[in-house]
Amino acid sequence: MKKHLFIGLYLIVATLVYGQDITGDWNGAFNMQGTQLRLVLHITKSLDGYSATMDSPDQGAMGIPMSKTTFENSMLTVELNAINFEYIGKLDSTGNVIGNFKQAGLSFPLNLSRKVIEKVEIKRPQEPVKPYPYYSEEVTFENSKENITLAGTLTLPKKVGKFPVVVLITGSGPQNRDEEIMGHKPFLVLSDYLTRNGIGVLRYDDRGSFASKGNFAKSTTFDFATDVESAVSYLKTRKEIDLKHIGLIGHSEGGIIAPLVAANDKDISFIVLLAGTGVSGGDILLLQQELIGRGSGMKEEDLKIVAELNSNIYKFIKEINDTVTLKNKITDYMLTKSKVLPKLSIPEGSTMNDFIDMQLKQLINPWMLNFIRYNPAIVLEKVKCPVLAINGDKDTQVPSKVNIPAIKEALKKGGNRESTCKELPGLNHLFQECKTGLPKEYAEIEQTISPVALDVITTWIKEIIK
Repeated sequence: MKKHLFIGLYLIVATLVYGQDITGDWNGAFNMQGTQLRLVLHITKSLDGYSATMDSPDQGAMGIPMSKTTFENSMLTVELNAINFEYIGKLDSTGNVIGNFKQAGLSFPLNLSRKVIEKVEIKRPQEPVKPYPYYSEEVTFENSKENITLAGTLTLPKKVGKFPVVVLITGSGPQNRDEEIMGHKPFLVLSDYLTRNGIGVLRYDDRGSFASKGNFAKSTTFDFATDVESAVSYLKTRKEIDLKHIGLIGHSEGGIIAPLVAANDKDISFIVLLAGTGVSGGDILLLQQELIGRGSGMKEEDLKIVAELNSNIYKFIKEINDTVTLKNKITDYMLTKSKVLPKLSIPEGSTMNDFIDMQLKQLINPWMLNFIRYNPAIVLEKVKCPVLAINGDKDTQVPSKVNIPAIKEALKKGGNRESTCKELPGLNHLFQECKTGLPKEYAEIEQTISPVALDVITTWIKEIIK
């Protein structure tokens, strides 16, 4: 889902800028689907050899240490083992490093120079500009269950008063409080719109990301739910908050988390699910792969092969809990399909064993295993507060035609009579007005969130809290 795809984008960014040359600072830029990602590599030399750190200024990530740095015969090699990244480049006669980076079996060109690269400004007309006509405060709060501090922004219609409030919950992958992706800041735009309409908003950086503490890589959806619970607990300490009207708005994976919290907390007065899911994560991934593959021009026979392969792998994940047994089962299965796989997926220069190792690293981690196994309908049946669920009908990541009916059925089965489920025409996973709904289109669209979606959300909340 949204972030299954966007996790890949983050990992590329977190490794990209690593291959540079000789001591000093090296600058490069990578364009991912219309979004410029600048990277800066800092190389130093000691008696023990070379070492390097990397900055990704456009994502606020600074000083990431590399696992290995070598420079021999004009060839620079930089590696980051944690995310299976390698950069190899050659220092040429012009003083630039010409090379490629590899990650997850894919290879991309990345050249480096001493020249600082300026940020390319992109048009995002909906982003608010300071000074805002409302009160904004940087805040921190504690997740006492996990002993971590989370950082965010609380916006209120006025500094003094008592207001309804919502907590914004990001989708999958490490996100900042604005849910920044593809050059867009959806949660900044949404929080601005809500606050201007009399509704306070708390949005925060995901654990282990940006200004928030904790370990993101080892966390699951259930762990992220405790962060939301902590946000709600914090709001209850603020005298400006109307305790009878605390709501949750979750996007994508956030639409899985919001019901988890609401089902266990009677103080949550309403939840809004933006591109939330009503079926298991394994089913979501299969639908996503089919829609995006077909929209990208993949042949129907190849789509069928991929669907069969992944369907069986996800079945193994749902049936086998022991990690060692699961790895062996997937490895054996993929080896039996070795005659088919090279035509579809194995990157140039990689072996079958390389490809299998890459797949296992993507699949065998706490978040992915939990996502594939989890069925959100079970928890949705337990949600008793009012629910608004909206999905764009051109969403290729969380298809509305499957998920909206599933969410509606689960809420109905649980006896929830205050639910509204809508499919919004012409909108994608980010709720942008779009042509294809494919992720590659997100960055090309100036609009961050459709005014129609903003109005639907705000009007519904106002009806609930009046």
